[in-house]
Order: sequence, then C-alpha cells, then structure tokens
Amino acid sequence: MKKQLIRISILQSSKIITAIQFLVGFIYTLIGIPMIVFGDPLLRKMGVVYVFMPVIAPILGFVSFVILAAIYNFLAKQFGGVEVEVRDINHAA
Repeated sequence: MKKQLIRISILQSSKIITAIQFLVGFIYTLIGIPMIVFGDPLLRKMGVVYVFMPVIAPILGFVSFVILAAIYNFLAKQFGGVEVEVRDINHAA
C-alpha cells in the first residue's frame, strides 16, 4: 500500500532534530578535549569549537530543519509528497 507524506510538522520535527543534534554534539566534545590538551595552537582553537558543539549543533540543526521542513511543505503542496510503500506485518507472540 502506498502512502504519501504531504506535510512535516515544522516545530515538532525540529524539536526532535534539536535533541538528536544535542546528543551528537557530545561526540564532538569527546573529540575536542584531546585536541585542546594535546594539540598545537590551531588544533586547540578547533578543539574549543568542538567542545561547544552541544550548544552549536542543536541551534544549527533546529534552524536548518525549520527551513528544510518549510521548503518540503511548500513543494509537497505543489508536486505531491514523498511516496513510500508500506505493508502490515503480523508479529507472532
């Protein structure tokens, strides 16, 4: 059975993306700390940016997803949404 995604909830979807980006930002922090401790001056500057990724990444993720969702919603009205094919499955207990 085919389904069509005709609209993305901009605020709700952006909140989820923001939460994911916050968690991914911590991976950058783990990379940035050794850069600060063991790196040369340029690498230390980059490390500082990495350490602040739990703040930077969610902001950029939220803003970019708001823009992308708005563009998708506009284009979906013009051309139709993304089509996916789904099927029901039975789970055996």
